[in-house]
Amino acid sequence: MDERFIVTASPHIRDKASTQGLMGDVLISLIPCIIAATLIFGFRAFMVIAVTTAACMAFEYVYCKLLHKKIPVSDLSACVTGVILGMNMPSNMPFWICIVGAFVAIIITKQLFGGLGFNFANPALVGRIVLFLGFTGSMTNYVHPEGVADAISSATVLAATVDKSTVSLIDMVIGIRGGVLGETCAIAILLGLAYLLIRRVINISIPASIILTVFVLALIADRSIHNALVEVMSGGLLFGAVFMATDYVTSPFNAKGRVMYGIFIGVIVFAIRRFGSMNGGVSYAILLGNLLTPWFNEWSHQIPLGFVKKKKAKKAAPQADGKGGKE
Repeated sequence: MDERFIVTASPHIRDKASTQGLMGDVLISLIPCIIAATLIFGFRAFMVIAVTTAACMAFEYVYCKLLHKKIPVSDLSACVTGVILGMNMPSNMPFWICIVGAFVAIIITKQLFGGLGFNFANPALVGRIVLFLGFTGSMTNYVHPEGVADAISSATVLAATVDKSTVSLIDMVIGIRGGVLGETCAIAILLGLAYLLIRRVINISIPASIILTVFVLALIADRSIHNALVEVMSGGLLFGAVFMATDYVTSPFNAKGRVMYGIFIGVIVFAIRRFGSMNGGVSYAILLGNLLTPWFNEWSHQIPLGFVKKKKAKKAAPQADGKGGKE
């Protein structure tokens, strides 16, 4: 029997964690956001999330069944994709568009590239971007919380005509404002972040570097802590930094790379918001970060134990010979 061994750099860590367990933790961390979205926008919000989740799981099952591949639905990755995709839509999104987004996320972005672990970008992220480009009117028809105001057609907090100094930070934290389901309630997102950190599912470096970068740049630009806080809690930045940019497959695997990745995303978000024609820009920034992840891994790779650069080795060689001659 021909046995092949793959040799990689140390350290070698063994862990009992499974894909199902990790995805289960992510789903638990998303529960506060699901509850908040339902309370803020009504039962229609819950139905949007349910439709995207069911569609993602169904597409994965049918695709793998038709191609006689192992059906991975039980690992819960498709379920996580469905929930995150639903959280990136407004509560009045037509259900058939939700299903189109699920198709793009699971079939095109995930399965056609080989399944979990081989996708070039976060599936829910690509699904959201495709829907935004193809169904802009529906994706930007943001709805205010029930009983507060009627539907509007712009993201009011980040709109150029809005004075951020007049925006209530309390409303931003609680989620009493218009937007997609996952971006409004900062408390729910932070609760999910705390759970993921406690369970050690993600590392704080990516969310922290993204959020701090945007905060510092906004603080420099506006010279206002209030405005900088509004910038951080707007446009899905918190949700994207916690639940989308931290995807294992499409983010760097070492500490230095994760910080570089996070800073890059933060800079792109700020640049799009200040100099582009879009109010948000988080999805596009994370997508660019996903595409550059191989380079972040290369630029920040770990130096092997005992490795000596060629120049240093050449300088050390004569000294060693000299010592040897004296002896």
